[in-house]
Amino acid sequence: MSQPYVPILFMLALGFGFAALSVGTSMVVGPKRYNRAKLEAYECGIQPSPHAAGGGRVPIKYYLTAMLFIIFDIESVFLYPFAVAFNKLGLFALVEMVLFILTVFVAYAYVWRRGGLEWD
Repeated sequence: MSQPYVPILFMLALGFGFAALSVGTSMVVGPKRYNRAKLEAYECGIQPSPHAAGGGRVPIKYYLTAMLFIIFDIESVFLYPFAVAFNKLGLFALVEMVLFILTVFVAYAYVWRRGGLEWD
């Protein structure tokens, strides 16, 4: 009963083992000399400050861009199963996928027209 899951469990164990080995090796082999510059966050040459550039508030455009990325990223994930099983699905699935892509492009055009992709 559980025999089909053995390769999956083996791959999970292999992945966790590789991650643990990588972290452990970096702790043993990595440099131990730390200075103030290495411990600071990299800010592209700009001195980091405790407040955001706008006086402590993060612009709402940042969150809107992140949400748009997540939405379009999730929509693109739905294309993979269709691409894998394209030959077996037939005309009905093709029509459904065309409608889905059309819906995605309408949403993309709406966001573009409203200025949601412009970063000030």
